[in-house]
Amino acid sequence: MPYQFTVSPDFSPDHLSGWYIFNTWLQKQTGQSIHLEMYSSFQSQREAIKRGNVDLIYANPFDAAMLVREKGFLPLVKAVGVSDEAIIAVNADSLVDDVANLMPGTKVAVTEDPDVRMMGMIMLEPADLDASNTDIVVYDTYVLVAKNLLQGNVDVGIFLAEAYDDLSHIIKSKLKVLVRSQISVINHSLMIGPKFADKRDEIQGLLVSMDQDDKGKGVLKSLGFEAWAKVEDEEMEFMIDLMDTLAI
Repeated sequence: MPYQFTVSPDFSPDHLSGWYIFNTWLQKQTGQSIHLEMYSSFQSQREAIKRGNVDLIYANPFDAAMLVREKGFLPLVKAVGVSDEAIIAVNADSLVDDVANLMPGTKVAVTEDPDVRMMGMIMLEPADLDASNTDIVVYDTYVLVAKNLLQGNVDVGIFLAEAYDDLSHIIKSKLKVLVRSQISVINHSLMIGPKFADKRDEIQGLLVSMDQDDKGKGVLKSLGFEAWAKVEDEEMEFMIDLMDTLAI
């Protein structure tokens, strides 16, 4: 039975093939059979985790607490120089130039991405907006959030900053960023489950040295990363505590 690997559904579609390339590289390096299973939604992925069908995951920070505290996962690595930040954007034609000028009843476009949605809602607080006085509209992807902003179906969009930056120049030219978070310590992490935990040190070592040869660099480039950095248990606990604090 192969180990099961999955990736948080908020990854950039541009890097879909990169994750399959990475999975092939990881199998060759470890000599282990690893199956990459992509889930179309956070809900379906969490159901797979609860069933014990995930052994390795590139996880969003919101799910890290559940993975560590309920499922016994351990952190491996994070991408160097990459952190989870949120962007609040509006149509470029909008008269709103400041979050504080948004009004109750604002239609807010989001995805199911939990940490980004949470950060975005915190960033709307200067306008005294929250879930009780806004109309939250959920879309499957950030591309759809942008599309509905452009079509005037919603007033505001909450984006993962990386996903916003990956939008085409044409789309971004028709949008206007009101605010971008600068938290810097929230990030996705590659994590390993109990059934695979005996390989933790080996896999961690392979990953942190991945950028030291041309083949590894090429695989990293396909993911949009420069290198991996080791994540200590204490660092993961700090991020989990921070997420808990932000969620209050």
